[in-house]
Amino acid sequence: DAMESSKPGPVQVVLVQKDQHSFELDEKALASILLQDHIRDLDVVVVSVAGAFRKGKSFILDFMLRYLYSQKESGHSNWLGDPEEPLTGFSWRGGSDPETTGIQIWSEVFTVEKPGGKKVAVVLMDTQGAFDSQSTVKDCATIFALSTMTSSVQIYNLSQNIQEDDLQQLQLFTEYGRLAMDEIFQKPFQTLMFLVRDWSFPYEYSYGLQGGMAFLDKRLQVKEHQHEEIQNVRNHIHSCFSDVTCFLLPHPGLQVATSPDFDGKLKDIAGEFKEQLQVLIPYVLNPSKLMEKEINGSKVTCRGLLEYFKAYIKIYQGEDLPHPKSMLQATAEANNLAAAASAKDIYYNNMEEVCGGEKPYLSPDILEEKHCEFKQLALDHFKKTKKMGGKDFSFRYQQELEEEIKELYENFCKHNGSKNVFSTFRTPAVLFTGIVALYIASGLTGFIGLEVVAQLFNCMVGLLLIALLTWGYIRYSGQYRELGGAIDFGAAYVLEQASSHIGNSTQATVRDAVVGRPPQVKKAQ
Repeated sequence: DAMESSKPGPVQVVLVQKDQHSFELDEKALASILLQDHIRDLDVVVVSVAGAFRKGKSFILDFMLRYLYSQKESGHSNWLGDPEEPLTGFSWRGGSDPETTGIQIWSEVFTVEKPGGKKVAVVLMDTQGAFDSQSTVKDCATIFALSTMTSSVQIYNLSQNIQEDDLQQLQLFTEYGRLAMDEIFQKPFQTLMFLVRDWSFPYEYSYGLQGGMAFLDKRLQVKEHQHEEIQNVRNHIHSCFSDVTCFLLPHPGLQVATSPDFDGKLKDIAGEFKEQLQVLIPYVLNPSKLMEKEINGSKVTCRGLLEYFKAYIKIYQGEDLPHPKSMLQATAEANNLAAAASAKDIYYNNMEEVCGGEKPYLSPDILEEKHCEFKQLALDHFKKTKKMGGKDFSFRYQQELEEEIKELYENFCKHNGSKNVFSTFRTPAVLFTGIVALYIASGLTGFIGLEVVAQLFNCMVGLLLIALLTWGYIRYSGQYRELGGAIDFGAAYVLEQASSHIGNSTQATVRDAVVGRPPQVKKAQ
């Protein structure tokens, strides 16, 4: 651990466990750096350099250290130092062996006095990630978002140019950062600097800040003829950061790029690269340029920064945030959703033509037949539409479409049923028919002297009359709906039984007529 040794060094404070795709904050290590007595209550300036592996981030961080140590010790202008002196600091080395994804900070926090006499604490941060592997999109978005949320200056280290996918990745991780922060009415992040390395077109845009700003303005220009997605990316970047700058750095020289023995000696580095370094590093770290970290307009101390780290990592460890998706996956999803929506419209519009709105009542059998026909039509449309993601990916959306069609069909059935005039008056019709039939039966049984049976029929007439009046009250008032449902169910059951008996006897009569047997023989049996 760098803190335990007397020599300062980089300390891993956020680490991505690639196997589990989880990340953890080394709270103890971070606290040991940020809670030192002499800096804990100072407002903090956090300078983060972020970018993919092997693009020379540590090289830049080493020069920043050189500048800060030079200011601390003597404040002399020749901060680059002895041409023979090798670079020390963020164990910088060339090559291509894998590095850890995560956030490192320098174990020594620098105390710097600003021109007004105010002391601030300066923290250097190195953010590493690779956007080349689909499996780590979430890991990288989280790490980059965390460093953007906790830094006052985010230096986005890019190789040779600002490509469209660099901007899209930037949009992804800033949006992921914005999601995790509470509702913020101002721009959520402070300064973003595009640091373009190995710039090869100084005749178009000169090295340094001036050429960089002209290049950036051109690159981030929003034009009417641009695709909407490209416009959105540009608008998004401007809406997220209070200040966006760009610096174009030349190539450091072949000795740096190709020699395995290169240890960062100044004499091996190209002259024009050193010239631009002497502009870039003071531009970021000069006491008059230092910007304290602010969240929601309030300055953050070292102690506060630790709390923000803890709070933000907790949000990312939870399950509340949506998983950021690769551009392909997001496009494939949108593609399938659009195809499903179009297919659903086909089903809905066709069914509306048959039984929607003011259309007359349709028999349930015909309605079901039409449903099957239009469902197949919708599914065929979905399958024929060209979609990204392949068959397996699309199958889930097809299942969702079938579920939605099923729900629509149930609604159409209810709507169609409500048009059936008899179904509306079925219960009172059954009750009224029952009352009339029982009243007649009561009169007949009384006439032939069966008084007890007549009394029984009269009681049943009374009960049915009470049921009819109750049903009418329930329909009118909307109260006691369960009781109303029970009366409806009873009436439907009686009607069903009566219909089946009538149907059976009709079938028997027809059958007897066909075989030439007189109906009374059937009755005799």
